[in-house]
Amino acid sequence: MKKQQLQETINYLKENGITNPKIGIVLGTGLGKLVDEITIETEIPYSDIPNFPEATVEFHSGKLIYGELAGKKVVVMSGRFHLYEGYTPWEVTYGIRTMHGLGIENLLISNAAGAINLSYNKGELMLIEDHINLQGQSPLAFGEAKEFGNIFADMLEPYSKKLNDLLKGIAQKHDITLHEGVYASVLGPQLETRAEYRMLQILETDAVGMSTVPEVIVAKQLNIPCCAISVLTDECDPKNLQPVDIADIIATAGKAEPNLVAIFKDLIKEL
Repeated sequence: MKKQQLQETINYLKENGITNPKIGIVLGTGLGKLVDEITIETEIPYSDIPNFPEATVEFHSGKLIYGELAGKKVVVMSGRFHLYEGYTPWEVTYGIRTMHGLGIENLLISNAAGAINLSYNKGELMLIEDHINLQGQSPLAFGEAKEFGNIFADMLEPYSKKLNDLLKGIAQKHDITLHEGVYASVLGPQLETRAEYRMLQILETDAVGMSTVPEVIVAKQLNIPCCAISVLTDECDPKNLQPVDIADIIATAGKAEPNLVAIFKDLIKEL
C-alpha cells in the first residue's frame, strides 16, 4: 500500500516535469534563500501532489521546486515536516523517499538548531558529523519498511565523509566558520528546560533541533549519500538561559543564510 502510494506520487511529479534530478535539498526553518539561486523549471505546492503531506508550520513554505543550480538539476523541499506537527515518521520522511524515487544521487539538508556547545556562537554554521536520536521513534519501524531496503540500516557513517570533507574545504576557501559536531534531535515543539540542556551537554552534543535525523535515517536505508548543516540560531547555556523568541531565531537564520547558500552552491558545483 505505502509503496503504491509513493509510486503514484513519483509518477505524478515525473508527468509534471520533474525528471532526473541529481541532487535533493531540504531547506530548514528560515532558510529559503537558496531558492533564489535556482533557475526554476517547475514549482509544485505540496497540496497539489498526490499522497504528499501538507506543511503546517507558517515559516515553512510547502512546495517542491525543480530546476538548475550551479549547472546541476536539483529538486528542493522548501518546507519540511516535523513529528511535533502530528505527522507520522512515514510522513516526515515521505519527501526523502519521493526524491529518491525521482533519482537523486546526493542529499543536502539544512536546519536551524540551538548551540549546546558554548564555544559556538549564534549565527554560525555547524556541519553535522554524527547525531543522537532522542525523538523516541524511527522512520524504519513500520510493517512495510522492509520493502524499501534494509531496516537494520548501518549508522556507522550516517553523514557522508566525502561530502563533509568537501564542505570543510569549501568553507575554508570562503573563510566561513564551519564547526563540526554532534546534533541531537528531540521531539519538541517546546524548547528545552535548563535540566535538558545540561543533559545534552553531558551527552556531548553540540547542537539540538527537532528535525533532520529521521530524514538521514531514511537516506541511509536508501543508500543516498547525505550531509547536513545547522544554522545555530540561539545559545543554550543552562547557567544563563534567556527566553527564546521564534522571530529572533528566524532573523538569525536569515542573517547566516548567505554563508550556507555559498557553501551549498559550491558543493553542488563539485558533485
